[in-house]
Amino acid sequence: MEPINIALEPLRALLVEVGAFLPKLMVAAAVAVAGWLLAKALRFALVKALRSMNFHVLTERAGMDAFLQMGGARADTTALLGLLVFWLTIVAALVLACNSLGLAHVTELLGRIALFVPRVMLGVVILAFGAYFANFVDGTVTAYLRTVGIDEAALLGRLAKYAVMLFVILIALDQLEIGGDIIRLSFLIILGGIVFALALAFGLGGRESAARLLDHWMPREGGDKSARTAQK
Repeated sequence: MEPINIALEPLRALLVEVGAFLPKLMVAAAVAVAGWLLAKALRFALVKALRSMNFHVLTERAGMDAFLQMGGARADTTALLGLLVFWLTIVAALVLACNSLGLAHVTELLGRIALFVPRVMLGVVILAFGAYFANFVDGTVTAYLRTVGIDEAALLGRLAKYAVMLFVILIALDQLEIGGDIIRLSFLIILGGIVFALALAFGLGGRESAARLLDHWMPREGGDKSARTAQK
């Protein structure tokens, strides 16, 4: 009997471990299923709330929905945010499930993903409002410059729009912690180069136009006196 007991000892130890592991596995499965149901409910609620606030209209006017469709996505920005909330909830449920199973490394990895998803959502919201504001700046600058009689109103409006979009993209990347100081320095260098190039081109090739604009905006006193003298 003793040799048989010795031979069955590993099997008994295995059965004890399985018996201790099964309740944890059932709890983890229950947490995962509950997280999946909660994720679907939160996704539906968020999409419904955003559409009731006409957030999809804002992203459509901002051009983000068209950009996603150009990339092959069938969903709009509102549906994308709902999908991100869905996966955030799923990942949070998996973190709890893996933690109950004692999987420390998997829990740490999923925890990092769970912390990154809200940043992605915030970056998407920043891009949506920033693109809408950039289009507003484009229309406002173009309309104002046309009223003062500048022929290059559309070009200057586009430049203002692109400048705003570059700033918004920089803020979104900063939220995602992508690039850091390299992105900021590159942005400042590119912006400084564009401003210097425009100033140089305007100074060398548009001196006459600049003189006419200055005379139009700030007429000289001598010119006014000579004009009044000629009228007399």
